[in-house]
Amino acid sequence: MKILLLGGSSFLGRAYAAEALARGHHVTTFNRGRSAPDLPGVEAFRGDRDSAEDLARLVEGRRWDAVVDTSARQPAQAALSARLLRGRADHYTFVSSVHAYADWATQVITEDSALLPCPADTPPDQPFGRELKAGGERAVLAGFGAERTLVLSSGLLIGPYELGGRLPWWLERMARGGRVLAPGDPGRTIQVIDVRDFAAFGLDLLTAGTTGRFLTTAPPGRLTFGQWLETCREIAGAAGTELVPIGDAALLAEGPDQVDPWLELPFWAPDLPEWKYIWQVDSSRAEAAGLRCRPFAETARDTWEWLRTRGPAEDTDAEGRKLVVGAPYTQGIEPAKEQRLLAAHG
Repeated sequence: MKILLLGGSSFLGRAYAAEALARGHHVTTFNRGRSAPDLPGVEAFRGDRDSAEDLARLVEGRRWDAVVDTSARQPAQAALSARLLRGRADHYTFVSSVHAYADWATQVITEDSALLPCPADTPPDQPFGRELKAGGERAVLAGFGAERTLVLSSGLLIGPYELGGRLPWWLERMARGGRVLAPGDPGRTIQVIDVRDFAAFGLDLLTAGTTGRFLTTAPPGRLTFGQWLETCREIAGAAGTELVPIGDAALLAEGPDQVDPWLELPFWAPDLPEWKYIWQVDSSRAEAAGLRCRPFAETARDTWEWLRTRGPAEDTDAEGRKLVVGAPYTQGIEPAKEQRLLAAHG
């Protein structure tokens, strides 16, 4: 097949490109060439997806069997590409997010749960918000047609070449050794999906011409946070690395060492009403359609090998904390703050 990837060079787009090339498809990528180099073997086309002129140059005289959109962050971007590609491709995969659902994290969600309000014609350059993916879905469905559109609502993606540094942060923290703060309830289950499994499932559906909507993440209940931490320690931990449990209450207590859930300790979601169902996304429709998820240990090992090959990350601050791409905050707790918490509560 001839497949156009809007993006295609970093993390999820890279995983799609690698899987599609391995299956023998012809892959065209459309990006600015700034985030990461394109994989050898793709046809790389440079341009800005916010530019109608660049998109017009891309589609002139061309046609694809399918489009995969991994990079739309604004409804206006999705609307523009869907409109210009409507007559140039037969199938459109739009990668959305479980975050686009109004009740995500507070209730169990299914494909039929309500999306956040955000119209398809939302003006461009909106500040980041969960609702923008919902608007992007509506824009693609309106511009390309539901009968030719596949929406994959992504869960939390992990794996080699990860952006944002969640799994990499934990692996690199274990590698630094010493006493490591292990937050919250180790028995609480989490839902994460290897980016390569997501891309493989998406391509399976694409080549079958499947349309509709799928919540695409690992089944609930297959991995606990304690297993996550212990696996990271086993794979990357220095000699003597020790996990030290500290409960939710101590980490959330008021004071200078209060910890921000999720950001300072990636994937830590305390036992609070607003986080109760964060790891209870119903992925049964995707499982029935063929989604398969590899063991977390395999993902962690492969990510650690990538990190060792990559060497020191460039996206860290002076404290060694991972910087989140495009965000005004850092990922990971400050070492001095972690040590104070360990001394007080560990």
